[in-house]
Amino acid sequence: METVNDLFEDQIKDLYNAETQLLKALPQMARKASSSELRKGFEKHAEQTQKQVDRLLQIAEMWEFKPTGKKCKAMEGLIAEGKEVLSEKGEDSVIDAALIAAAQRVEHYEISAYGTAKALANRLGCSDTVALLDETLKEEGETDKLLTRICEGSILVSAPVEEDARDEQDSDDEE
Repeated sequence: METVNDLFEDQIKDLYNAETQLLKALPQMARKASSSELRKGFEKHAEQTQKQVDRLLQIAEMWEFKPTGKKCKAMEGLIAEGKEVLSEKGEDSVIDAALIAAAQRVEHYEISAYGTAKALANRLGCSDTVALLDETLKEEGETDKLLTRICEGSILVSAPVEEDARDEQDSDDEE
C-alpha cells in the first residue's frame, strides 16, 4: 500500500465482501425473529444491503478495479457471533433482543467502515464516490436507529426480568 488510492481500493473490497456476507446472514436473522416488526426490519435491510452492494460495484467500476478478492474478517466474526444467537433457545423477546444486539454490532462496524471510505474518497477528490458512500452511510445510521427503536419500543418492554435480581440491584444501589 503506497497511496491513498491503494487504501481506498482495499477498503471498498473489504466493504464489498462484508456486505455480501451480510446478504447471506440477514434472511436467517429474519426467520429467527419472532417480532413481525423486527422480521420486517431485517427484510428491509436485506433489500437495502443489496442496493449497497450495487453501489460498491458502481464505485469499483468508476475506479476501474474488481471489488472481489478480499475477505472481511471483521464481518466474518460479527456474523459468527450472530449465528450463535440463531441456535439459542429461549424466551422470544430475549432472543429478539439478542438478534438486535448482534445486528447493531454489524451496523456500528459498517458505519465506521463507510465513514473511513468516504473520508478517503473525499481526499481523492471524487464527489460522485463521496455521494454514493454518504448515501449508504446515512442508511446504516438509520438502520441502527430503527433497531434501537424496535428494541426499546417493544422488544425489551415485553422481555422478562428476574425480579429477585432487579430487587437486589436496587437495594445495592441504595446503600
